[in-house]
Amino acid sequence: MTYRDLLQRLTSMDWLTLPAPEQEKSGCMSSFDRASCYDAENDKYIHWDANDDGTGCIRKLEDGSIVAFECEGPGVIWRVWSALPKQGHIRIFFDDEETPGVDMPFIDWFETQPGDIPPLNLSELSMRLSRGRNSFIPIPFQKKCRVELAPEWGAYYHFTYSRFPESTQMPAYADRFTNDGLIALAECDRLLYERGERESRVEPAALPLAAGQTVCVREQQGAGCIREMTLYTQGLSDVQWALRQLVVRIYWDGSIRPAVEAPLGDLFGGAPGYARFRCLPVSMEKASYTFRFPMPFDKGFRMEVENMGAQPQTLRIALDVSAEVPASNSLRFHAKWHRGFFGKLDQSRFAEGGDRWPDWPLLLVDGACGRFCGVHMHVFDQWKEPKEPAQSWWYGQWDRKNIDWWWGEGDEKFFVDGETFPSTFGTGSEDYIGYAWAAEPPFARFDSPFACMNAMPIDGNGHTGVCRFQIADSVPFQNRFEAFIEKYKGDCWEGENRCLYAVTPYWYQQAGTDDAYPAISRSDLLWGYEE
Repeated sequence: MTYRDLLQRLTSMDWLTLPAPEQEKSGCMSSFDRASCYDAENDKYIHWDANDDGTGCIRKLEDGSIVAFECEGPGVIWRVWSALPKQGHIRIFFDDEETPGVDMPFIDWFETQPGDIPPLNLSELSMRLSRGRNSFIPIPFQKKCRVELAPEWGAYYHFTYSRFPESTQMPAYADRFTNDGLIALAECDRLLYERGERESRVEPAALPLAAGQTVCVREQQGAGCIREMTLYTQGLSDVQWALRQLVVRIYWDGSIRPAVEAPLGDLFGGAPGYARFRCLPVSMEKASYTFRFPMPFDKGFRMEVENMGAQPQTLRIALDVSAEVPASNSLRFHAKWHRGFFGKLDQSRFAEGGDRWPDWPLLLVDGACGRFCGVHMHVFDQWKEPKEPAQSWWYGQWDRKNIDWWWGEGDEKFFVDGETFPSTFGTGSEDYIGYAWAAEPPFARFDSPFACMNAMPIDGNGHTGVCRFQIADSVPFQNRFEAFIEKYKGDCWEGENRCLYAVTPYWYQQAGTDDAYPAISRSDLLWGYEE
């Protein structure tokens, strides 16, 4: 690989459709609370809800520094995130070098091009999202890589990475600073700003949908790839509810079970309904919504939409389908909306008091290879106004709140191919998305190439919508994948208050295999959202 090859994985999604080599692995090393551990002898998880996630590390060094990341190569760190980077140095050691290739204040990693005086000027690769610091500038290594954080470095970190087969030749980190490397970074930043927009000449079909009716949007034989799907709002009455109650299903290669089944609004990353934002794979503009995950097929596809609402609708949707023949082993795109599908898991272990509480399932795949590419989460967190007034704006701050309303703080945990301890273990729901300190106001909305918070009441009380897309840092699996996020609040809390999750995970899966998700019912769509 060249440095340009690495950057292309940030902007192009076609490579996601190919199965990963068995040696390719991805994960995230973070500052999660090390009190959480696994007792193999008794098959029990200990302190699984531990939440002191700011300072955990692989090990501490004599000078007070910590080892935050350590990995054999060849590989690459795709994303560095922190909630509070400070002046303590980040030191990155490559291969067998005793001198760090990077040695600078941790805060400067997100703000300054190393060796330059002016601030970093790659706004799509290194961004601040509602107090969260993110850098997607790749850090490649050949033999191994170790990241140390010196005293006073701050609090909370993530290092999201991939490891490649041993035969892979990686570029040197120093290639980033060559003339060609700097130009490639600038070009990549510009492409991410454009969010994959492409000129489409496909005219939308106008399809009337009576209440309860299912119509075929398109059926096609042979091989090809859906390059883009565009939904237009013209003709939809009560757009918010229409997008929740119009359910789309896509079947690949003659399968009798859909690989995609989700409300249109949730598939397109809006919850509930219209929520304007621009990300690389999905965006919602004023009058149209665009979906850009490539969706190859070999023997044809069928797309249908069911109107589960009580009002007739007119659906306008355009499919940009190319006729290229996909690779014989290309993966199929999947997306399944659900409210907490546990499959064959023992749910008693996930209930409060169980050793796996508070894990809540985002995605379960068994018996097939594929790639996990992110998730849209719709959170309905609603409470009655407290009788006691807050000491500060909205509901107070830190430990002086008049109601403990915060729905998040849930660590993401990804178990790959039968792992008993997750290779991805995060520090909080908002940290996974890319922002930080979300329980404290103000509650800003934001978007970026790979993440957004496109819905959030200004006081936090009501519907929240967030997306996290894992493109370069997709998580490959060979036969099994289990993704969870912690959910500390019950569906009902402190009386009549509610905290409900609905999610749409995005992933690619081996052709000819099915997932286990059940069909969506009308009661699923409306429960908890009647307001």
